[in-house]
Amino acid sequence: MKRAIGLGALLALAPMAQAADMEAGRAKAATVCAACHGADGVSVSDAIPNLAAQRAGYIEGQLKALKEGTRKHPMMNAIAAQLSAADMANVAAYFAAQPGAAAGAKSPLLAQVAKSNVAFPEDYKNAFTKYHTINFAATKQVRYYYANKVALQAAKEGKPLPDGSYLLAEVYTAKLGADGKPAMGADGFFVADKQVAYTAMARDAGWGKDIPDMLRNENWNYTVFTMDKKQRPGVDQAECLACHKPLDATSFTFTLKQLAAAK
Repeated sequence: MKRAIGLGALLALAPMAQAADMEAGRAKAATVCAACHGADGVSVSDAIPNLAAQRAGYIEGQLKALKEGTRKHPMMNAIAAQLSAADMANVAAYFAAQPGAAAGAKSPLLAQVAKSNVAFPEDYKNAFTKYHTINFAATKQVRYYYANKVALQAAKEGKPLPDGSYLLAEVYTAKLGADGKPAMGADGFFVADKQVAYTAMARDAGWGKDIPDMLRNENWNYTVFTMDKKQRPGVDQAECLACHKPLDATSFTFTLKQLAAAK
């Protein structure tokens, strides 16, 4: 009769899990994760979850699912895709070891990501070309897109958008019908009601040099302008960078095809 293998023997035969590198996890958190989740796992916004004191296994599992695409979240899918198995284990262990966030606590925005170099283009109505319109059903908005000559020429020539490119969108609330749904115009787009903001993306030499590699979109910077043409306070550029990160093949833009077809 064969003797049963004892628990101690099984443990001896099992491969030893490599211990997480807490310092490497701290460094990764400080340079990338901090942009949204805070360097110590206390997030920068009520809309972003805290990771401080969360179970390491849970964090690591979610990062793996995001990397594999079984959990869908465009911004985090782009970030997780760049993480190795060791990165995920290290970051998870680091955040798990941090004290839980106090009620209402928030971390400051990561300085090099919060800063945007994009200035408002005062003469865009004359100098830019209107090239696209998009309905945003979830927010009941319609947006009109404009591009400067640098971006327009490159797109038409089939070239990547170079430094000096500028894309601007006017953001309007949609006019609502009696049923509370956006009214649709004959052109298939929502009927614009009131303009509430501008969004912009632009690039120039050196604008991306201080942005962490995992977030950088070459030299692109992003911002939101209020109706008085000033940058809206508290905009986390990291969310824009992460969202556009996978679009390197289309100059980090969602509308390159429409830009190239503009008349």
